[in-house]
Amino acid sequence: MTAIPTMERMTGGEAIIRTLARFGVDTVFGLPGIQLDPLFDALYGQRQSVRTWHTRHEQGSAYMALGYAQASGKVGVFAVVPGPGILNATAALATAAGSNVPVLALTGQIPSRQIGLGLGIPHELRDQEMALRGVVPWVELARQPAEAPALLNQAFHAMLDGRQQPAVFEMPPDIMARTGDVALPDGFVPAAKPQPDPAALRAARALIAKAKNPAIFTGAGAMDATASLARFAERLQAPVIVSRTGKGTISSRHPLAMGMLEGQAMWPDIDLAIIVGTRFLAPALSWGRAGEVPTIRIDIDAAQAALPSPADATLICHADTGLDALLDGLTQRPSTTAAVAAVRNEVDGKLATLEQQYRLARVIREEMPDDGIVVTDVTQLATFIQYGMPVYEPRTLITPGFQGTLGYAYPTALGAKIAFPEKRVLSISGDGGFMFNVQEMATAVAHGIGVVAIVMNDGAFGNVKRIQQTAYKGRMIGVDLRNPDFVAMAKSFGMRGFRAETPDELRVALRDAFAEPGPATIEIPVGELPSIWGLIQRPPSAG
Repeated sequence: MTAIPTMERMTGGEAIIRTLARFGVDTVFGLPGIQLDPLFDALYGQRQSVRTWHTRHEQGSAYMALGYAQASGKVGVFAVVPGPGILNATAALATAAGSNVPVLALTGQIPSRQIGLGLGIPHELRDQEMALRGVVPWVELARQPAEAPALLNQAFHAMLDGRQQPAVFEMPPDIMARTGDVALPDGFVPAAKPQPDPAALRAARALIAKAKNPAIFTGAGAMDATASLARFAERLQAPVIVSRTGKGTISSRHPLAMGMLEGQAMWPDIDLAIIVGTRFLAPALSWGRAGEVPTIRIDIDAAQAALPSPADATLICHADTGLDALLDGLTQRPSTTAAVAAVRNEVDGKLATLEQQYRLARVIREEMPDDGIVVTDVTQLATFIQYGMPVYEPRTLITPGFQGTLGYAYPTALGAKIAFPEKRVLSISGDGGFMFNVQEMATAVAHGIGVVAIVMNDGAFGNVKRIQQTAYKGRMIGVDLRNPDFVAMAKSFGMRGFRAETPDELRVALRDAFAEPGPATIEIPVGELPSIWGLIQRPPSAG
C-alpha cells in the first residue's frame, strides 16, 4: 500500500527550496531581485541546510553553478531574475548543454496573470520559455506552489537520467509568495541504468575479436567510469586516446594513456575505434581514413551516438556498463605499452618546441597537486594545457568544451573551489577573457574563495589577432586591448596580486599565492606566443 504524503502549508518559494534540500542540494548561487524576493526569503529560512552564494552578475552565478557541477559531478543550482537576468546566464547554460553538465536554473517570471499580455512589465520577454528552449532541453513553469515538487522531480530526471543536461525551472513571483498545501518528496530516485542490447553487444565483441590494433577514444562521458576504463584497456592492451574534455578519465601516468595529438599520430595504424562518451569529431571529420576504420560506440544518448555517422556497433548505456559488458569474456592481449611510450615521447618532443607554453605548463603541473583543479578559458596557454599537460585524476581539468565561452574560467573556478574548498584551484585566462567576468573578483574577496587566477596579458584578443595576421594578411581590427594593471586591480579588490615574467617567476608566484588562504591573481605579461595549431588536425570552425 502506497503511503499518502503529508501535506504542509508553505509558500511557493519554500516549496522550491525545501524540495531541493530533500534532493540533496546544499548550495545555491544567485543574485536577488524583485521577482525572486520570496525565493530568497525561503533561502534565508533554510540557510542552515542550503548555503547561498551571491555574485555580482548573473553570468557569474551561472558559471559558478557550472563549475560546482563540473568539479563535483553533482547538480549545480543558481537563481536569477527573469528577462535580462536569465538571458545573461544563457552563455553558461549553453556551455552546460554542450558539456553535458547538470545545472539547474531557478528563475522568476512576471506576475502570473500578466504573462503573455505584452504590457511592458519589468523583465518581461515576449516568450521566455521559448527563448530558453533554444538553449536547454527542459524548461517548465510552475503555476501553483503544489506543482513545485513534481516539476523539480521532472527537472532532475531530465538533468540526470541519460545524457546529463541543464534545466530551467520558472515560477512567477506571486506564486512564489502564495501559500498552499504542498506534499514534499522524500528524495530523488534516479532511473535504473539501461543495459546494452544483446545483439549490439555480440556485434561489438566480434569486431574486437578481429581487430589487431584497436584504440579506445574517451571523453567526458566516461568521467565516472575510470575503473572500468582502466580494466578494459589493460585487458585489451589498447591505447586510451583522451579528448580535451575527457582528460582525467585515465591518469596520464597510465602506460596506455594518450592525448589527442598522440592519437592523431597513431591513427594510420588503428583498425578499430572504441568510442566511449565522446563526440569523436576530430578523428571522424579531419584525420582522414573516412569509412575505413570500424567503430564501436558506447553512449547513453542514441541520437548523439549516431553522429557524425552511425557506428558498426552501438551500445546505448552508461560508459561503465558498456565497458564492463565488453570486458566479460575478453582474453588478455600482449602488451603494447612500448609502442605507446614511443609515440608519447615523439609528441612530447614536438610540444617542447613551443618552449614558452611548454615551460609554463610544466611549472603549473609541478606546482599543482594531483587533485588540484585547473580551469581553462579560451586562451593560448589554456589550449596548450588541454592538449599537452598531464592530468592525473578525474574532474581536475575543467574546460568550456566546444562552446568556447570566453570569460568562462574565473567564475567557473570559483564554483569548483566552493565544491572542494580543501583543494587548490587555479584558473587560466587571457586578458580579454578575464575582463568578461572581472567583477567576480569582488565575489571571491567577499566570500573568501581562495582561487588563484593566472592572467596571460598580451594586450589583445590573441587568438583572433593571430588569425587576422595569418589568414587575412595582417588586416587587424577590433583585437588590440587597453588593459588595467592586473596586479594593482587585484589589490584594489582586496586580494593579493603578483606579476611573473618567466616560468621560474611563475613558480615562485604560485607558491606565494597558495601559501595563504584567500584569492590571488598572477599576471603574466607575454608577447606573441608560438602557435600549437600547426600540430593539430581538427574540424574547421569557420566552414
